[in-house]
Amino acid sequence: MYIKKDVVIVGGGAAGFFAAIQIAEQNPDLDIVILERGKEVLTKVKISGGGRCNVTHAEFIPSELVKNYPRGEKELLGPFHSFCSGDTIEFFEQRGIALKIEEDGRMFPVSDSSQTIIDCFLSEVKRLGIQILKNHSVKEISKQENEWYLQTNQEGFQAKKVLIATGSNPKIWKMLETLEHKIIAPVPSLFTFNIKDNRIKGLAGIAEEVSIKVLDTKLESEGPLLITHWGMSGPAILKLSAWGARELNSHNYQFKIKVNWLFKTTIEEAEKELKVFRTENPKKLIVNTKPFSISKRLWLNFVEVSTISEKLRWADLSKKQLSQLATQLTESVFQVNGKSTFKEEFVTAGGVDLKEINFKTFESKKHENLYFAGEVINIDAITGGFNFQNAWTGAFIAAKAMAY
Repeated sequence: MYIKKDVVIVGGGAAGFFAAIQIAEQNPDLDIVILERGKEVLTKVKISGGGRCNVTHAEFIPSELVKNYPRGEKELLGPFHSFCSGDTIEFFEQRGIALKIEEDGRMFPVSDSSQTIIDCFLSEVKRLGIQILKNHSVKEISKQENEWYLQTNQEGFQAKKVLIATGSNPKIWKMLETLEHKIIAPVPSLFTFNIKDNRIKGLAGIAEEVSIKVLDTKLESEGPLLITHWGMSGPAILKLSAWGARELNSHNYQFKIKVNWLFKTTIEEAEKELKVFRTENPKKLIVNTKPFSISKRLWLNFVEVSTISEKLRWADLSKKQLSQLATQLTESVFQVNGKSTFKEEFVTAGGVDLKEINFKTFESKKHENLYFAGEVINIDAITGGFNFQNAWTGAFIAAKAMAY
């Protein structure tokens, strides 16, 4: 016995709720149900952005926005022309939720609480009469003639149209493989680097603007680097982890990075500046004075590793010591041994092969009336609200196609 519905949405997350709201607004006559495998909905929304919900990013030009997607850059260009960051802002503002832009472009609700976004979705779903069923884990998806059949751990559903918006879900991917969809094997995308090194020991919390490279690869990035108790994090590291997701996985997360703590200052420029500083400050202790605007604690560690004693004055700094110090400042090499999940925001590279999706509708090319939105497909982004924007855009376009 199957319960008949017009639309079944698998996944009670951001993309699922956003799509359900859009479908219901365009066609109020449709009977829509959201199937959530857990006991709570919108759990990823709740923890995102440290509990503030990084809704989107203040990049409003589609050709620039797509540059933040290691996988999906080409495919998202067209969709972003249909629904972009500005449209996301408008969606929430129409529902009384103002968003603010932070210095780095990330956008959050003015309330600084993800609960604001969750309450908005729950309120809209209730207003539109959309059914939410929790603890409904989908066990089987099949198609007979023009109808879809879904069996959960509790009951069965029959629907004309189905949207898969489960995020990274190995069980759903296996079901999609039985429907002849190719799944690109998932690997972690956003992660921090585990590094044990005396040069950064005890410096957790220090952030510096750096340029950074992964040795023996073409991977490089720049931006804020955050020293943590277990190694390194921050936007500069997370960009590397996203763009290098598959390559770093192939190295089993064992590799070396070279960090320029003076951003784009070359070693030659650093040496020159150190020589000038030595001439101008001959009597000052090296440990107490520094020519660069880096953290004093980081400076002290580099001074120590360059075999410079606490009592050494600038006038007595040898050519070798100066060269060692310049090297540490601009070409520090660190061994990475493993990774850690970036907060609780686990993002993967992998999912439904992009070649099997029509990006004008986000519909499967293999099966009519089967749609996808969010991270269930092989699209992921760097941190900063971009993964949510992919979810909103895919959900909006899929909803537009599913509403009639």
